[in-house]
Amino acid sequence: MPRLSASIIALLSVSALGKPAFAEEAFDVEAYDDSRTIIVTGLSDGYLATNSVTATKTDTRLMDIPQTINVVTRDQLDDQAHHSLADILRYVPGTTVGQGEGNRDQITLRGQNTTADFFVDGVRDDVQYYRGLYNIERVEILKGPYALIFGRGGGGGIINRVQKSPLSDDFVYAGQASINSMGAYDISADVNAPLSGSAAVRINAVYETFNNHRDFVGGARYAWSPYVAFKLNDAWKLGLSYEYVHDDRTTDRGIPSIATGAGQPNRPIAGYRDQFFGVPGVNYTKLEAQIAKLRLDGALTSNLSFSGTILYGDYDKIYLNVYPNGAATAQNGTVVLAGYSDPTQRENFIAQANLVWDVETGALMHKILVGTEYGDQKSVNRRFNGVLSMPTLSLANPIFPTVSFNALSRDTASDVRFFSAYVQDQISLGDHVDVVVGLRYDNFDIGGTDLFPAVDRPFARKDEQVSPRLGLIFKPQENISLYGSYSQSFLPRSGDQFLALTVTQENLAPEKFTNYELGAKWDVQPNLNLTLAVFQLERSNATTPDPSDPVASINIGMTRTQGVELAATGKITSSWQVHGGYSYQDAQLAGNDSVRLGQVPKHQASLWNRYDLNDRFAGGLGIIHQSSQFAAIRTAANTTKLPAFTRVDAAFFYNLSVTLQLQFNIENLLDTNYFSDAHNNNNISTGAPINGRFTIKATF
Repeated sequence: MPRLSASIIALLSVSALGKPAFAEEAFDVEAYDDSRTIIVTGLSDGYLATNSVTATKTDTRLMDIPQTINVVTRDQLDDQAHHSLADILRYVPGTTVGQGEGNRDQITLRGQNTTADFFVDGVRDDVQYYRGLYNIERVEILKGPYALIFGRGGGGGIINRVQKSPLSDDFVYAGQASINSMGAYDISADVNAPLSGSAAVRINAVYETFNNHRDFVGGARYAWSPYVAFKLNDAWKLGLSYEYVHDDRTTDRGIPSIATGAGQPNRPIAGYRDQFFGVPGVNYTKLEAQIAKLRLDGALTSNLSFSGTILYGDYDKIYLNVYPNGAATAQNGTVVLAGYSDPTQRENFIAQANLVWDVETGALMHKILVGTEYGDQKSVNRRFNGVLSMPTLSLANPIFPTVSFNALSRDTASDVRFFSAYVQDQISLGDHVDVVVGLRYDNFDIGGTDLFPAVDRPFARKDEQVSPRLGLIFKPQENISLYGSYSQSFLPRSGDQFLALTVTQENLAPEKFTNYELGAKWDVQPNLNLTLAVFQLERSNATTPDPSDPVASINIGMTRTQGVELAATGKITSSWQVHGGYSYQDAQLAGNDSVRLGQVPKHQASLWNRYDLNDRFAGGLGIIHQSSQFAAIRTAANTTKLPAFTRVDAAFFYNLSVTLQLQFNIENLLDTNYFSDAHNNNNISTGAPINGRFTIKATF
């Protein structure tokens, strides 16, 4: 409590420096010149984003989209020295970061846990891996079911990364290097070069290492991404991008829990923040990915436009891990270990085509979207259980076992083909009322073969689903919108990674997600936005993995998440920027209030400030608070609770010259001992102690 109080006082001290903003400091969206960007990605000013081209697949003001959207701009990514999606999402209330078994991004949005609801420029990016930020302009977090725009999944929302795109008129040579106090470092480059008056190329590249506070944990990633864009004529633009990613790092599944007493949930074991519970040199995950994307945008007539995207991705991944498979018997007792190897190959081909028609019918103005999407996703996955020389690890005298991975336990090959058609109408009824209405038809067809144990078992399932969306927006004045929203989504029984489809699952209807939301958005000033949302999300036909058989599922009926979200983003004054919010979420099994959903803290709050003292020096201060949460994502197995925590971060910026900047970020300024996330009851991540990162940036 004293640390929390000190943090609040520090934030209020920074706040006291501010003065009200003046109208002439406003960001004028209409006057903003976006012509330099050949492929349009959206407008922003500092931390404040003003529109999105992916949330509705039309270029729309965030004020006119009837659902909660949080946007983290490039300016904020840089100021907070974010290096991963997890770094970003800890500062987005209503979003919980999962451990992902130490080999992938995994999140919970409005009570719905996912490893697949990730997109890049509005196209599905659903493979299990860690996504980089080196070539990203901004990250959009869209809350609530979004099947109309994005298709299956997305039950609680989706994460969309917007790629940096070429600039038509500027040579830009930018680079940065950083190192932190734990020995991790990175170096990156961003080069933009016009090729002619109508073409440009942009190349981003990065090399980074992953040393941290955990024993035996490290690794490295290198990636590069060229993007070339052409203005074919005054009406048509073409973009072609490629990305290569090589990621090789330690698989770290954290620490176990320990019993606290009869009738009480377990807690993370204390005193082992740095102790590694895998096998050094054995635990690792490796990814090699190649992703190519073609995008065409243009005007067919003065009021009819076309956009199309084709994405091809080839992913080769393996992870090997030994991990705690039970609670510690005592503070200095033993922990049961288990392990497995999991190689996966995935090949994605996805194509989208959209028409946007602006038309008037009497007093009504319409922006009509008609689109189709086709995808073919081939997956091959195997799992080999580990055979350990010792089944337990002694905490008093930790000696790591040897392990071999030669016991095949899963061998599947699947091919998913899907086709979607959708229509959406954004209707303006005068100056004060807008309606957003749409339907999407999805045909999801999975076929494959279970090659284990002895006799090949073919499996197949076809689902046809219609997903509606309805939103009503009332604007009493231009800078205020009040809205109501209803939306649905679905998840096929093969899950989000198509690993298996049992005989029982083949006969079950897809899981369905239904969201009701009321909200308000207010541009207090043109460059400061406040939002409020009240929501209820229901998941019906819900299942959870069977603890005794992870491939099988238990039908648990319906879950319900009810909550409130508030956010503030933008400039308080010309010198002071903020990005913050608060969420309250009550997530439980419908009809049984005693069963709570895992990885959904009731309370989350965050606030990041940047204050420019003068043209050369600026400071940043941030705070994250998260209340206690159950560790397991499995509803039927919540036996461990992670305690609440509050973390304070800070930053200092100094401009040596117009082209050279120094930056120093401090994470966990008060050296709080906390548990940042988990995968299950006995795979719990420990938060890093106080650490600093020094960055030098150059732009020419």
